[in-house]
Amino acid sequence: MQHESPIKRRRCKQIFVGNVPVGGDAPISVQSMTNTDTLDVSATVAQIQAIQNAGADIVRVSVPSMEAAEAFGRIRKQVDVPLVADIHFDYKIALAVAEQGVDCLRINPGNIGREDRVRAVVDCARDKNIPIRIGVNAGSLEKDLQRKYGEPTPAALVESAFRHIDILDRLNFDNFKISLKASEVFMAVAAYRLIAEQIDQPLHLGITEAGGLRSGTVKSAVGLGMLLMDGIGDTIRISLAADPVEEVKVGFDILKSLKLRSRGINFIACPSCSRQNFDVIGTINALEQRLEDVTEPMDVAIIGCYVNGPGEAKEAEIGLTGASPSNLLYVDGKPDHKIQNDDLLDTLENRIRDKLAAREHREQSLIASSGH
Repeated sequence: MQHESPIKRRRCKQIFVGNVPVGGDAPISVQSMTNTDTLDVSATVAQIQAIQNAGADIVRVSVPSMEAAEAFGRIRKQVDVPLVADIHFDYKIALAVAEQGVDCLRINPGNIGREDRVRAVVDCARDKNIPIRIGVNAGSLEKDLQRKYGEPTPAALVESAFRHIDILDRLNFDNFKISLKASEVFMAVAAYRLIAEQIDQPLHLGITEAGGLRSGTVKSAVGLGMLLMDGIGDTIRISLAADPVEEVKVGFDILKSLKLRSRGINFIACPSCSRQNFDVIGTINALEQRLEDVTEPMDVAIIGCYVNGPGEAKEAEIGLTGASPSNLLYVDGKPDHKIQNDDLLDTLENRIRDKLAAREHREQSLIASSGH
C-alpha cells in the first residue's frame, strides 16, 4: 500500500532541465551518465535510450572536444530525454553544445579562464534559458584550497562552490544547481548539509566514485539516505562502476524506500529461512525480471511462511503467503485462492498484470466520464 513520505523537503528555487523541473515542489529526478565514446553516435544513442527506458529523467553526456560537440548535436536529434553536457575548461565547447540543443551545461565557471570567456558562456546560457550545474569534486579541488585545508574537507568543498557561485552572482545569473561530491560518505554528507543552509539553489546529490554495483549501492544508499531524510536533494545520480542502467534502478530504489518516488513494483520479500514453503529467492528474482517493464507503482508481498505472511500480504495489493500444502494468494488484503508451487510464477505475474490493467481501465473511464 503506497503512503506519502513523512520527509519535509528543503525549500529551494526551481529550475528546468529541458522539460524536467528540478527543485521547488518537483519530484526528485534521477540521472545517469553515458560511458560510451561520445564520438560513437549510434552506441551513445542506444545507451541513452536504455537509460531512459530504465526510468531516468535526465542523462549526462561527456563532451571533451569540439568533435564530441559535433557528435552531441547528432545525438541530440535522435533522443528526447533532457541531456546535460559534461564540459571541463573549454568555453568554446560549451558555446558549441548550446547551439546543438543542450538542456544543461555541467561546467564550473571558475575553471573557464578569462572573464570574457565566462561572460560569453553565461550570456549564451541566459539567452537560450540553459541552466548550469556547478560540480565541485573532492578529487579536483583548487590547489590553493588543498594547501589551505591540507586535504579535502566539507568546508573546502563549500568554499570552492562559493567561488563559482560568486561568479554567477556577479553576472546576475541564478539559473543553476550545485553538487558537492566526495567518495567519502561523511565528507559528502557534511558538505551538502553546510551548503544547504546557505543557498536556495537546487542541489544535485551523489557520492562520487562510489564503487562497484554492490559496494557502491550500499555507500550511495547510506550517504544519500541521510541527506534525503534531512529533506536535502532535488536530483540524484548514483555513481557506480557498472552499467548506467543499474545506476537508475538503484536511484529509484533509494527514493522508493523513502517514499519520495514511486515507479514499478515495490517488492516486500522475506530473506527466507527453513520455514519457507516455496523458493522465495528464486521467485523474487524471476518476478523482478518478468516485471521490469512495469512502471506503475504497486506493492507486492512475497513471504515464504505463515508467520509474517498474512500481516504483510494484508498491507499489499498482491500478496503471497507460504503454507503447506498450498500457498495462499491475497488480493487487496483479502485471501483470494490457494496456489501450488509449480503455478506460482505464472499466477503471480498474471494477477499483477491483470490488476494493473484494471487500474488503468478505471482511470481511463474516470477521465472519459469527466469529459476530459
